[in-house]
Amino acid sequence: MDFAPDAVSRDHTDRARAFLEGRVLPAEPVFEEQLAATPDEWTVRPVVRELQTAARAAGLWNLFLPGAHGGARPGVHGGAGLTNLQYAPVAEVTGWSPRLAPAAFNCAAPDTGNMEVLNDFGTPAQKERWLEPLLEARIRSAFCMTEPDVASSDATNIGTRIRRDGDHYVITGRKWWSTGAMNPDAAVFIVMGKTDPDAARHRQQSMILVPRETPGVRIVRPLTVFGYDDRDHGGHAEVAFEDVRVPAENLIAGEGDGFAIAQARLGPGRIHHCMRALGMGERALSLMVERASARHAFGRTLAEQGVVREWIAEARIQLEALRLLVLKTAWLMDTVGNKHAMTEIQAIKIAVPRAVQQIVDRAIQLHGGAGVSSDTPLAELYAGVRSLRIADGPDEVHLAGLGRAQLRA
Repeated sequence: MDFAPDAVSRDHTDRARAFLEGRVLPAEPVFEEQLAATPDEWTVRPVVRELQTAARAAGLWNLFLPGAHGGARPGVHGGAGLTNLQYAPVAEVTGWSPRLAPAAFNCAAPDTGNMEVLNDFGTPAQKERWLEPLLEARIRSAFCMTEPDVASSDATNIGTRIRRDGDHYVITGRKWWSTGAMNPDAAVFIVMGKTDPDAARHRQQSMILVPRETPGVRIVRPLTVFGYDDRDHGGHAEVAFEDVRVPAENLIAGEGDGFAIAQARLGPGRIHHCMRALGMGERALSLMVERASARHAFGRTLAEQGVVREWIAEARIQLEALRLLVLKTAWLMDTVGNKHAMTEIQAIKIAVPRAVQQIVDRAIQLHGGAGVSSDTPLAELYAGVRSLRIADGPDEVHLAGLGRAQLRA
């Protein structure tokens, strides 16, 4: 058993870390200034474009597409055909700056998952029209699955209708938490809905590509997470589809394939979230250590308080243990496939956000009033990691699935 990363992973991680420290972290205050100067805009800010140009030149581009998915054609769209195990520590690096680093590397949600869907299930025409510009970051995209009127953690509840009408499909329904939809650069929405409500439970759903400018697509409102609008990532939106008509060739794969596509999409998405969350936890721990060493109260540093030392020790233990579980999960996805790694995928989806939420919470407590302000990244890190306990399936759904699997075993 060898715990050392291979040379490819080590090279990409070292370059990603150098880029983070040399370019991304210094750009954070510049990004804040640009957001403040254009508070009503949802478009990508200039500093992000500058980082993307630099990252692409540095060979840190589209690294999320693993070799099993065909890679991203090195020399054309970047990419290195990394396995999940090789990409894991790179994704953790991006978690140190979740607002900038994923976008800089063109590895931000929901585009990553949408690109994987198109890469794995799209037709040549769909890839040419939508995947190519997404790989080049010329456009953004949105993923429309969750609905406001049903418990969307059970995807079979989805009520949006996708009805065949001659050479077209007509989409009618309402979605929310459609990540990226507020950004006018989100040129295409991947929409999940029912094509046959009378089919078998997991064969009722399909996915279809809906260009943003199609008549009947209406952005109802932006949504916030603990007051944060995620304007830097294109926000989250409630979207109405009112008799939206698109060509039949916009259907992804075949009718009834939507549930299976969703599972294929969400598996890698869940591990990417967990990888980045570990980086968020490491940054919170780093800030905790800095604060504890520099801050004095009652005649001594906070680092001399026993409870603070315990918080720091527990954070280190949690991060080290969960990193090993995430790496094991990535290895299983590479070697036996996502389906056979489902137990581990569910385990990390439960455990990592929970642990990182506690670490960030304690870092906030240690910073006092500064921790809940915008003077540190901690409040936004907390909002982000707390939402992960709901996104891509709430804790309770994954616990139930994991429990059933253990009982069967």
